[in-house]
Amino acid sequence: MNLVAQLVQAAAENTEQNGNVTLETLPFFFIAAGVFTLLGLVALSYRNVANRHAAKAEAWAAEHGHEGHGAGHGH
Repeated sequence: MNLVAQLVQAAAENTEQNGNVTLETLPFFFIAAGVFTLLGLVALSYRNVANRHAAKAEAWAAEHGHEGHGAGHGH
């Protein structure tokens, strides 16, 4: 027998359903929702970080005589 025939035979043998497929996959939904919620909270915790350190950035710029970071240009 070739591979395709074996796959068709295996699919035919596994067509019997033993319950509701939705209920069987429901735990995966809750796990995924929990993971995405945690990742969302982590991303939300980094919100407004630049504004929290604005005073430090301005003090450093005034001390070093830079108006901005310059991004490596103008050497």
